This record gives sequence, C-alpha cells and structure tokens, in this order.
Amino acid sequence: MTAVKVHGGIDILRLPVNQEEHVFHPWHIKYTQSHILHSKCSKSENGCGNKDSDACQFCIFSHTLELPHMPDMVFPNNILTLKHQDGAFIQFNALDALKTVSNGKINVQLACAEAWKESRSESSEYLEEKVKPFDWTFTTTYTGTISNFEIQETNERIDVDKLKRREKILFYHDLTLFEDELHDNGIAVCSVKIRVMPSSFFILLRYFLRIDGVMLRINDTRLYHEFGQDYILREYTSREAKVGEIRAPPSLFVEPSEIASYLPLTRCHYHKLIMMLNKTESITNDELTNEIVTDNEATSANICETNSFVT
Repeated sequence: MTAVKVHGGIDILRLPVNQEEHVFHPWHIKYTQSHILHSKCSKSENGCGNKDSDACQFCIFSHTLELPHMPDMVFPNNILTLKHQDGAFIQFNALDALKTVSNGKINVQLACAEAWKESRSESSEYLEEKVKPFDWTFTTTYTGTISNFEIQETNERIDVDKLKRREKILFYHDLTLFEDELHDNGIAVCSVKIRVMPSSFFILLRYFLRIDGVMLRINDTRLYHEFGQDYILREYTSREAKVGEIRAPPSLFVEPSEIASYLPLTRCHYHKLIMMLNKTESITNDELTNEIVTDNEATSANICETNSFVT
C-alpha cells in the first residue's frame, strides 16, 4: 500500500492497481482493478483545467460528465478489455458507462419521482440536495465500448442451453464500475462479469436499481462468443416495475439474478457484432465507439422474446 500526497496536506492510502491478463487464442483478455475515485482534485485547490494533458482522474470525470453529482463510489481503474488478434476491441469502463446518464442539460425526472418523494418525505434535507434535473439514479444504457465491428440487427439469440452445460471455467472475474446507495434509500450499481470456457466466453454487463418501497430496474447487456466464429451476439434488455406490482417475496428484491424474471420486459435490442478482421493499425481511445440503446432504437416489449436467463 502506498501513500499518495493530495493537496491540502492530506495523505490518502491507495491500493496499487491489480491486473491480470490471459490469452485465449485469438483473444487477449485483461482486467485492471483498484481504488475508488477521489472526491476532489488531487493536484490543485482550484482543480485541473480542461486543457491539462495530465489532469487527475477526478477532474477528467468531472469535465467529461458534467453531472451535478457522481455516484458515491466510482471505480475509474476497474476496466475489462478484450482484444482480438486482428483488431476487434471491446472494453467496459466506468467513464463510458456514466456518459449515458442524463445530466443537468436535460430536464429529466423519473416517472416514480413523486412516489419516491412521498415515501421519503421525512428526508426533506436529502430531497432538496439530491432530486435535481438529472437522473439521480444514475441509470445507464451502456452496452460496452467497441471498435472494429460491424453492427447488425439479428434474430439469432444466445443459446441458453449451451451456457447451462457443465463446462470447465478457464477464467472468471467480476468488476464493479460504479455504485450509489441513494442515501440509504436503495442502491444503484453497475457491474460487469466475464467467464471464459474452452468453447466460448460470456459477458454480463448489468445496471441494477432498487429504490426501497418504490421500484426496481435492471438493464442487462449480454455478450456471447463461440471461438471460431467471426461474430459476437449482443443482447440488451431493460426490465422494471413498481414494488406494488411485483409478485415476488421481498427477500428477492436484493438479489438481481433472482428478481429479474419477475420484472416485465420494457425494452430490448439484439445485435450481431461482426468482427472487421485484418486491421493491423493500432487502436486509440478516439477510435472507440460506445453503442447506446435509445428509445428510438429499442424494440417495443410486445415483440421482444422474454429471456429469463441471468448469470
């Protein structure tokens, strides 16, 4: 553990970045994992400037997102990266995930906001502070940051039966990208899990929201790739319901994998990510594309296939 000097004479203990790399030919998979984002600029009382090439992580997040508040815990170094030997690239990181949160530029208020206010009427000070014209639940429709893929809509679905087969797990990891406890009134958390088997890999990117006494929401992105194929299947689903409408034991409300099948499907999108191979040029951050599912892009729930498979 190393001590990091922050302006104002404060010493902050910070764990070094933990990382692990594996090659599952032709894929190179790497994750990094470390401490939460500082709560203020670590270099200057006045903060780093927009143009600073060596700006601290706090200022990079602040300038990029322009949110009135960031989640209680943001993990800027928790990053999962997959690179194909011929150039295809996938990454999951907190900054890109938070870019899809509605900020103060758009006057957004959730449909459940009034009910939430009533259920927390005793917390007037908190409401004054937190309920502002931005999405205080930090709901994200992030589906990953990708490069060198052709994206096509598809009728092909992830083969759930194959994923249920007993197969040796060569690699598994779970990373939290950000988390907020909504001042002890629930939880909003975004995480990504990966497991690699001899025949394939599977990724689950999940945003889970629970506002106590009000509602639940789960936005899932699943990616499945069979080694030897030139594409990845990506399925995005959004489920939510008010607490009074959920016919399930309250004990399940804290278990996303258990409660998901009880929540109605409100949006979904199915894509085939076809690898654009034989690209030898190096990949830079500017070339990455964050595919965002919007209301216009999402298929209506009545034509979506219900898929209760959750890992």
